[in-house]
Amino acid sequence: MAGRIWVSAFTWYTVLTIASAATTILFIVGSPLAVWWGSRSVRRSCAWVAITAFVVNAHWYVLAGSDRKALSVGYFLWWFSFGLLAVGLFGISSDGTAGQCRQVTQSGVS
Repeated sequence: MAGRIWVSAFTWYTVLTIASAATTILFIVGSPLAVWWGSRSVRRSCAWVAITAFVVNAHWYVLAGSDRKALSVGYFLWWFSFGLLAVGLFGISSDGTAGQCRQVTQSGVS
């Protein structure tokens, strides 16, 4: 039974690590696409994904135990960037700011 618990814990840790890496890739690739070319519903959906990523990436702090001291300011900036992205995406999904900026940029007005 102890072996079974260890395998289960290892599996969850592996899944969380892979999910954490995927959130970073989605952040880098997905956020500019959502801001510039996404509709309001896409931006709102991406905001919920960013909130989910914020929660998933909290596992590094929550599960670190006594190793929390090893987490530096870079981790917290990275982690909070997902929350900030969610706030921004919710903001532009409600007022259409990114679409207005895109129209001005495409029309050649600076």
